[in-house]
Amino acid sequence: MNINIKNFITNFSYTLISNLMSMAISAIVTLVIPKMIGIEEYGYWQLYLFYSSYVGFLHFGWNDGIYLKYGGKEYYELDKKLFFSQFHMLVLFQLVIMFTVLILTNIFVIDQNRAFILKMVSICMFIVNVRCMLLYIMQGTNRIKEYSQVTAFDRLFYICSVVILLLANLREYKLMIIADLCGKLVSLLLSMYYCRDIVFRKISSFYFSFKETLDNIDVGIKLMFANIASMLIIGVIRFGIERIWDVATFGKVSLTLSVSSFLMIFINAVGLVMFPVLRRTNVNKLAEIYSTMRDFLMVVLLGVLIIYYPIKPILSAWLPKYADSLKYMAVLFPMCVYEGKMSLLINTYLKTLRKEKIMLSINVLTLLISLPIAFITIYWLKNLDFAVMSIVFLLAFRCIIAEFKLSKILDINVSKDIILELIMTLLFIISGWTVNSYMSIIVYGLSYFMYIVIKRNDLKKTIQNIKDLLEK
Repeated sequence: MNINIKNFITNFSYTLISNLMSMAISAIVTLVIPKMIGIEEYGYWQLYLFYSSYVGFLHFGWNDGIYLKYGGKEYYELDKKLFFSQFHMLVLFQLVIMFTVLILTNIFVIDQNRAFILKMVSICMFIVNVRCMLLYIMQGTNRIKEYSQVTAFDRLFYICSVVILLLANLREYKLMIIADLCGKLVSLLLSMYYCRDIVFRKISSFYFSFKETLDNIDVGIKLMFANIASMLIIGVIRFGIERIWDVATFGKVSLTLSVSSFLMIFINAVGLVMFPVLRRTNVNKLAEIYSTMRDFLMVVLLGVLIIYYPIKPILSAWLPKYADSLKYMAVLFPMCVYEGKMSLLINTYLKTLRKEKIMLSINVLTLLISLPIAFITIYWLKNLDFAVMSIVFLLAFRCIIAEFKLSKILDINVSKDIILELIMTLLFIISGWTVNSYMSIIVYGLSYFMYIVIKRNDLKKTIQNIKDLLEK
């Protein structure tokens, strides 16, 4: 077997184990916490998770620039003195932002629950952004084993803390937030240990490398804005729901989104390994690799949708207080199809080809479309069903536009596949939403079988390509 393939499989196994662990922990947290605490408490917990998901943007592309510039290099090739200075400059910068948020929150925020959440989010911002630089360095230089251990340790520490709190009958959302922050802090310390030759050096090695900082921000800020726009596509819908409806409704919708996004943890595991590998791959081979990965991925993603049918009744029985919101799973489950393809294939390829401007323009366009949709469905019609349905519409629109752009760059034709996948997801949504019986699984099962039949020749070619790759 090709040594590069062996390395890929080894690294993938590390990320897979780490992400499967994270997925199991996320499943436990998602399914157990709403069972153990009240709906309003769970809503505040989800509000913290919602706000903290945006803290990564307060390094203003600094870390993204390092990831893009140095991704594909070996760790030993890095200028450790330069990265020592960059790391500690980032620490100082994040401390300034954190204390600014803490002071402003004390002055302007009256609601005690929201004030507490904002203060915890500011601390989360410091920990996550400082850790992010070290994680990006490890990921970009293919130190996947260490990267996986850091991310796994974060979640393991967190779930152990949550279990202790639940066993002690301490079920306040504030304690769970503190447990989350402790997990992140411990993982930051571990990442500092793995990159100790960067973090811990003589103070005389430090210098203010403003030119490097500005260059990193200049390179990374397009990717950062692309990521901001990407998150706001769903974020504006969720924010509108939180504003117009109550915290309990926000928590219910967030639970459904969390369940629908489980598969993304596995998808992200592959994406983490793919980026440094593709950066070292001959550009002429990228199109063939894309087609092979695409066919394999879509068969898996469309097949995984079938698990919705047994999961929904199980969740409804386990969480009866949330049963009314679980109907949205029929609409939101196809998120994993479009988000999975976007995360693993399209974004990874665009970053590899240094086409961050395309990512930014497509995400901004989709965000601009989401704003009037959010206004119409949430503020004007006040229709929660339409608001939730618009999430999948927006994600599908973004994915299709982005793939058409990428296919032109790679000189491949994906029109037939996009149409087939669109038909499959529409059949899944319509059957799941309108047919509330075993007939819905029969309808989608037969549709999936027909999809396999139509794609059989492409799948044979994909399997042969994978065999050839492994035998080289």
